[in-house]
Amino acid sequence: MMGGKSWYLAPGSRLFVPPTHGFPSSFLNVISFAFPNSFTGTDFNIDSLPLPRKAHHDWALFHEESPKNNYKLFHKPVITLFNYTATFSRHSHLPLTTQYLEGVEVLKSHRYLVPLQSKNNLRTRLAPLVYVQSDCDPPSDRDSYVRELMTYIEVDSYGECLRNKDLPQQLRNPASMDADGFYSIIAQYKFILAFENAVCDDYITEKFWRPLKLGVVPVYYGSPSITDWLPSNRSAIIVSEFSHPRELASYIRQLDYDDRLYEAYIKWKLKGEISNQRLLTALRERKWGVQDINQDNYIDAFECMVCNKVWDNIRLQEQGLTPKRWKAEVTHLSCPEPTVFAFSPLAQHWSSLREMWIPSFEQSKKEAQALRWLVDRNQNFSAQEFWALVFKD
Repeated sequence: MMGGKSWYLAPGSRLFVPPTHGFPSSFLNVISFAFPNSFTGTDFNIDSLPLPRKAHHDWALFHEESPKNNYKLFHKPVITLFNYTATFSRHSHLPLTTQYLEGVEVLKSHRYLVPLQSKNNLRTRLAPLVYVQSDCDPPSDRDSYVRELMTYIEVDSYGECLRNKDLPQQLRNPASMDADGFYSIIAQYKFILAFENAVCDDYITEKFWRPLKLGVVPVYYGSPSITDWLPSNRSAIIVSEFSHPRELASYIRQLDYDDRLYEAYIKWKLKGEISNQRLLTALRERKWGVQDINQDNYIDAFECMVCNKVWDNIRLQEQGLTPKRWKAEVTHLSCPEPTVFAFSPLAQHWSSLREMWIPSFEQSKKEAQALRWLVDRNQNFSAQEFWALVFKD
């Protein structure tokens, strides 16, 4: 990895390899990293791209976050600017699809598992379903669905969104969502509404993995490809398989009343059997760990991967061979246009955020085209030039 942490992350999210690492002078600027999500947040600066870009200048993109943080990256004109990618998509050069899952053992663990009979007894004071969200009205429009669902079945909602129940004071900070106290509360429920903030293939967050670790059945809405990542064929309830929240509520009530039907969803957990070979292979073969001091984190692993590919090309050139060109594809970071639920005129509770996502997505297409044109021109440009192109008639 050439010194591990010795690469320098300069202002503007550009990572350069210092000459002390033995790179031939023609390759000193081979790697120009553009981190939309550096170490503290998603911030892709369009006016700090390293231009002019020469033929041997490779760009790498690390972006594990939701599209709502930077929609223009999700369009073909921009994603194909990059050579190497680490994204939530299984198709990227370093897939981060399992970034929120520590490993197989936490899925099999019974540490937080509450026996079904105890959960049944707790139903006298707890709803069958729990919802915990404080990021309200995101692009997935999850709050609209949950609001409608609440008219057909009882839901305990602890977060800022649709709250009807309060967490203990010491657990109200979002940082407490990985605390044992929080886990213990959620583990008492039979079902949890695990709704992502965006609907993209392979965008799967802790909202899905956490309940599986706790022995709670996820009622999942988000990645259309989620069935590729289930521990077993029957380990989650998939919202998209129901035509209306009314039908989903009816099904959950059926499972709530019938222990035999409910246990079919936690059988894999009780037996510690994960049958999904895709999931097992992804966890076994990934080159990074989650909260594991014995493994590189995914940022270090990505730096190593890019570095190795650059050195491979250097060696090819030394042998008089043509270096291999790496290029990002649309599948490396792709999400459809956001949509909204509208179950009935009375169910529409518009907010400024909810109204924003579709126009924002449409504008991001123009932003992507403008950015591509400016980069292909291969000259430095200002933010003013960029926005002038975006809003040009």
